[in-house]
Amino acid sequence: MDLDTVRTFVVAADAGQFQEAAAALSITQQAVSKRIAALERELAVRLFTRTARGARLTIDGQAFLPHARELLRVAERADASVRPGRRALRVDVVNRRIAPAGLLQDFYRAHPGIELDVVTLDADIDGAIAAVEAGTIDATFHGVPARQRLPAAIRAARVIDEPHQLLVGPRHPLAGARAVSPWELAGHRIRMPGLDARGEVAAYYEELATVFGLTIDVVGPVFGNEALLAEIAGSPALATLVGERSRYLWPDSYDLRRVPIRDPAPVYPMSLIWRGDNPHPGLVELRGYLGLRRTALPDAGVWTPTWARKGGGSL
Repeated sequence: MDLDTVRTFVVAADAGQFQEAAAALSITQQAVSKRIAALERELAVRLFTRTARGARLTIDGQAFLPHARELLRVAERADASVRPGRRALRVDVVNRRIAPAGLLQDFYRAHPGIELDVVTLDADIDGAIAAVEAGTIDATFHGVPARQRLPAAIRAARVIDEPHQLLVGPRHPLAGARAVSPWELAGHRIRMPGLDARGEVAAYYEELATVFGLTIDVVGPVFGNEALLAEIAGSPALATLVGERSRYLWPDSYDLRRVPIRDPAPVYPMSLIWRGDNPHPGLVELRGYLGLRRTALPDAGVWTPTWARKGGGSL
């Protein structure tokens, strides 16, 4: 069905006169008549009765009118779903508890007029890049190893340096410390069940454990963050690692402690990844916002994995 004829029908029905409909559509009255006639042939019914006062809907015209309006609304939504600037900006934050999710929420508060579709893809760096390249998402946050080959259309810029903290229960030996060095964690059991064994995440923690002699326990079933927090709260020996800006909630009775890790501070570097030819205005705003918020940590007193890209690309 020709949507132009449907649109002309709706405007004519609202106006009550073909002449007024023609003026509203910036076409001739003859063009309005031809479009209505074509629609009537398509439907095999009369939609209007012509009178001295204008055009009056027939019973069939009255029955068709709400469906015609819905056709136009659906067409508008379909157009908006794919048109840059009218559809929502779709961004993968990897996990809704970690720094990119909080940063994206801050961006939305600063730009409430930009519609966001926040997703969490279950994908490693290769899968995330493929999703950006295919247009499934507009952008994603990931650690990008220096060796990572980026397709010609893909851009990446380092935007987050996330220091780690030690999360322990009140009976842990390090619970009262104001800060600890990663060297002090040797010999303590760091529990991280379900740690992704793929890609840059696995490479980061493997190198962290090797350099500082850490014991990171990833074995066992995964019952979720709530179960892990309860386990740590009740144990004098277990701990886990969390990002400085990661967001976790637990009951006050757990009395969990977040202890900064310093000298050096292990930092997980994350980049924004996007297509260089993506014209979405929301993406332009996001890149500008991240560029203003980007605060690179000094090299002194900071540890980053050897695979980290130095500085990354430009936003």
